Amino acid sequence: QVQLVESGGGLVQAGGSLRLSCAASGRTFSGYAMGWFRQAPGKEREFVAAIRWSVGSTYYADSVKGRFTVSRDYAKNTAYLQMNSLKPEDTAVYYCAADIATIRPVVSRQLNEYEYWGQGTQVTVSS
Repeated sequence: QVQLVESGGGLVQAGGSLRLSCAASGRTFSGYAMGWFRQAPGKEREFVAAIRWSVGSTYYADSVKGRFTVSRDYAKNTAYLQMNSLKPEDTAVYYCAADIATIRPVVSRQLNEYEYWGQGTQVTVSS
């Protein structure tokens, strides 16, 4: 079992920045990828970004490409999501999730391919 804890959410003005953290607890993370998803009020949860754990290659939704950066720290068993140039439409609850598949042809962008999820952290961007 993998337990994930997000932190770093908060209230920020449009154009500002936040860095979210996702720490794995209970065991050393050895999964295939760590993903970030978000869910705005009244909308379905959507893919934001992901990082392949062993290689470090990254993947982004078109809506955040060029503004968000996903990274990881092996020693801390922690993934990060650096969010710059934030917009009001970025307002959502952000979740990290772990894909523990042994092998995939590509990093998954589908919610049901991620087995473990954090509790979520609120990000609010004011206009």
